Parts: sequence; C-alpha cells; structure tokens
Amino acid sequence: MSNTGEMERVFRYFDEDGDGKISCSELRRVLCLVDGGGEMLEQLKEAEMAIEALDSDGDGLLGLNDLIGFMESGEEEEKVKDLKEAFDLYDVERCGFITPKNLKRMLSKLGDSEVY
Repeated sequence: MSNTGEMERVFRYFDEDGDGKISCSELRRVLCLVDGGGEMLEQLKEAEMAIEALDSDGDGLLGLNDLIGFMESGEEEEKVKDLKEAFDLYDVERCGFITPKNLKRMLSKLGDSEVY
C-alpha cells in the first residue's frame, strides 16, 4: 500500500461520519480512545488546537490534504519521535515489537472490529 493509501485509510478511520472531513469531535473521539479515556477537557483543547493549526481552508475541519500535509511537513526528528510514541502505544509489554495480541487489543480499543 502506498503512503497516500495508508493516509487515506487513517483518514477514513478518523472520519467517523464519512463526510470527507475530520471534525473536532471526531478527532477528540480518537484522542480519547488512544489515551484510554483520559481528561476530556484536555483532549477537547488538543483537538481544537490541532484543527486550528492544520485547517488549510478555514472551515474548522480537517481534510485529507490537511492530514497529508501535516504528516509530510515537520522535521525528521519530530516524525521519528511521533512514530516512537505511536509504536509504544502498541508495544504494551515493552518487548521491542508489537505482538499480534497487542495489535488486536489496540485495534479493538480503537473500535476496529475486523480481526486480521
């Protein structure tokens, strides 16, 4: 799968209502899932700040191009840090790799009912 194809898949996951845009509430939903519930007010602020920073057309929503632009911009060091943080979410046992059990658990937490 191409990088763009992967980004489209991620985008579709965020875009819960399938309208082609990621709203603040959709972004907050994913933040809550990844954070395990966490502080709702903090996640709302994070979602609002992300939308404000990344929204290229000023409609208060993120499009696929906004997401791709965000992922393609930034410095390499920051990308590596972000990837490490994302990897650590899946590597719950801290063994240095993602086990099928951990992947299934995280996908289930994120609402993906399809088991691979």
